[in-house]
Amino acid sequence: MVKVMTKTKIGVYENVKQQFAKASDLMELDSDVREILSKTTNEIIINFPVKMDDGHIEIFTGYRVQHNNALGPYKGGLRFHPMVNLDEVRALATWMTWKGALTSIPFGGAKGGIQMDPSKYSQSELERITRRFTFALGNNIGPEYDIPAPDVNTNPQIMAWILDTYLSTIPPHERQRCIHVVTGKPVESGGSIGRNKATGQGVVFTIEQWAQDHHFDLSNVTYIIQGFGNVGSWAARLLGRHGSKLIAVEDITGIIMNTDGIDPEELDAYVKENGGVKGYPKSEPIDKDTFFGLEADIFIPAALENQITAETAPLLNVKLVAEGANGPTNTDGDIILKKKGIDLIPDILCNSGGVIVSYFEWLQNKRSEKWELEKVDSKLYKKIIAAYGKVQNVTEKYSTDWRTAAYIVALSSLEKVYKERGIFP
Repeated sequence: MVKVMTKTKIGVYENVKQQFAKASDLMELDSDVREILSKTTNEIIINFPVKMDDGHIEIFTGYRVQHNNALGPYKGGLRFHPMVNLDEVRALATWMTWKGALTSIPFGGAKGGIQMDPSKYSQSELERITRRFTFALGNNIGPEYDIPAPDVNTNPQIMAWILDTYLSTIPPHERQRCIHVVTGKPVESGGSIGRNKATGQGVVFTIEQWAQDHHFDLSNVTYIIQGFGNVGSWAARLLGRHGSKLIAVEDITGIIMNTDGIDPEELDAYVKENGGVKGYPKSEPIDKDTFFGLEADIFIPAALENQITAETAPLLNVKLVAEGANGPTNTDGDIILKKKGIDLIPDILCNSGGVIVSYFEWLQNKRSEKWELEKVDSKLYKKIIAAYGKVQNVTEKYSTDWRTAAYIVALSSLEKVYKERGIFP
């Protein structure tokens, strides 16, 4: 009898640790700093009750992991998803630390969420769940301590509920000084113009720079997108303005293709009305292997983690992977992409537009200012392209891949801070 060996699936946090170890070894990161950064600072798990519309009580599990705040307050999104767990949130919090350090913004890293499928709850139930979770978090969040933001299945409305709940716990005369407790708020409630498209805009800014470096005309480019939520839809619409052709999209409802091109604006309107890409009339359905194997210039994974793996990476037939999602490529996928000669713009650079503009929103709230879109986009462009240039230089200095180089830029910044400040006592 032949024993078949199956490869153990790497957890998302294990993937983060492997990436961290690779960069730390190459740059010879200080051993003490390495020890500090290899652990999260705080891990909060909350089980809280909420009354449903029919009167019964349901218990939810919520998480907030604070990885590091050497550079500034903890910062990171909240996601509502059935797969939310401690391992995932640790990974996402760690990536947020690297993003802040890479893009030179004064934030540390955190992440959180609730293990739930929001599609199964009414709007009023979602409001009560959100408010009860916020109240349960208590002083574990704060405008100068830990600042949540939108993530998977959360949006400006969720942020408005968090803001209102948090402010109700603050003395009345202090409330106006605390509206920067969350970012990604509705513009009318203190949000920044341009925040809603910021992550997708950052993805496109980095693709534009890559195209310029490789003498690619974006008006002749074809691309495929995985995930058509906030990030994927904005990236598609912004690339569409260059004349780039979207030929396939995958989301949780299905996978569609049209090699003559899919209008991103039309598809966005369809998804908002129908809840997903499935059934979009100007397309045909395809399976996952066909999607991953499509010939295109650019692939934008903008869904969840661990999508480009030992199984899917060999199928890819593109020139560039631009990571709109957090952790879409695991270490096996990275190795295969490199062997295939596929360029990569890593997540902590590519999708950092969201946290950069969150920082701008935080600043505007602190200063009681409102910036015009042109100012927001201009400052975002400068920040993300400066980070792109740093990563590009480090790839040459260390003769390494872009992900490892992005980690080295981030870790170098954190290493310097720890050496300057020392460790108390």
